[in-house]
Amino acid sequence: MSAVTKLTGAAKFVARRPWLQAFVDRANEWQSRGYRQLGLKYDDVLDVEESPIGQLALKRLSPKESYDRVYRIRRAVQLSITHKILPKEQWTKVEDDKPYLQPIIDQIKAEIKEKEALDSMEVIKSH
Repeated sequence: MSAVTKLTGAAKFVARRPWLQAFVDRANEWQSRGYRQLGLKYDDVLDVEESPIGQLALKRLSPKESYDRVYRIRRAVQLSITHKILPKEQWTKVEDDKPYLQPIIDQIKAEIKEKEALDSMEVIKSH
């Protein structure tokens, strides 16, 4: 089965048109670089502060990672206010943009699922 037959809807439409696929790929690359031009990592732009799981994940960050995250976000806000971007040599490199928060979020979700499974377990006494 080809990659095109595995896709559905709009994805098939784009995949069948190489020129459009190239455009979409360039647009995705451009969009994903936007936060890197401000010195942010992908996990910095996740909207985690509003959820209890996200808040717990932020509390589990090491002090250094927490400080670095706050620094990156404050610097990005200042750059945004002044309508500037960092010099190219200060952009976040693709190889440095590794998830640091999402693994913690995934771990917390797994812990919650395990706790719910244990809490709903029935104990049957045998005589």
